[in-house]
Amino acid sequence: MKIDKASRTAQYMAFFRALETKRFNDGKLFSDPYAIHFLDTGLRMAVKFSNVPLFNLYLKNKIKKKIPGAYSSGLARTKYIDELLCSTINNGVHQVIILGAGFDTRASRLEFLRTIPVIEIDHPNTSNYKIETFKKRIGHLPQNVTYCQIDFNIESLEELAEQNSFDFTKPTTIIWEGVTNYLTTDAIDKTFSFISKFPKGSFVIFTYVHKKVLDTPSIFFGAEKLLKDLESIEERWTFGFLPDELPNYLSNYGWTLIEDLGATEYRQRYLPERTEKGYELYRAAMAKK
Repeated sequence: MKIDKASRTAQYMAFFRALETKRFNDGKLFSDPYAIHFLDTGLRMAVKFSNVPLFNLYLKNKIKKKIPGAYSSGLARTKYIDELLCSTINNGVHQVIILGAGFDTRASRLEFLRTIPVIEIDHPNTSNYKIETFKKRIGHLPQNVTYCQIDFNIESLEELAEQNSFDFTKPTTIIWEGVTNYLTTDAIDKTFSFISKFPKGSFVIFTYVHKKVLDTPSIFFGAEKLLKDLESIEERWTFGFLPDELPNYLSNYGWTLIEDLGATEYRQRYLPERTEKGYELYRAAMAKK
């Protein structure tokens, strides 16, 4: 991804959340009135007309053809992580840290987070864009959020934590969504080493891709086209875990794996009527300290 541009995949996720918010249906998984403000003009117009039946059918078919399974699994994964996060707050967590926050709006849209301090960490370009978007289009910044900016090329999370006086005594939930698949093994190791400083009773909720998709994409439906498309927008995937190896990896840093579901599983949990294939390679996990 070019450093001076917002991630296109982050825009697509915000687009999916905006479409779900616009949907006239009592069974919608969530509402995110903020997501639409992070979209470019074309995507905002698509959301605006998404309740026109013929256009809605055209839009869903186009998304399904372009990124098979991404839409339904993205919606289900958002709901899944929301519920995992809520469970950690109910289990005594007192602060939330969102690594690579991007266009995540949980601090604003989730009622149970309104009184919880949230620290969002991201590259200065993305963070500043998000701050300006909130100011210009929404009118105010969420009062419970602290925005911390870091260029991983020149500073570390340890330096950032020291500069901003992070509180490592509070049970904390770290959300790390849509990031690990773009990093190096060294960066993954350093991040898990950093978050292991938080006390017992802390949680980490993160996504990852099945490692085999990087070496043998043909075993996953639609993965070969997906990886080529990611290359074309300079968002190449570089890292994955093997699910069977994840518990031992996490235990090296003092974490115990609690849940680990693939897209097929969380899509079936929240959208059982959706039978489309695709994105089975994408997983979400939660571990506890």
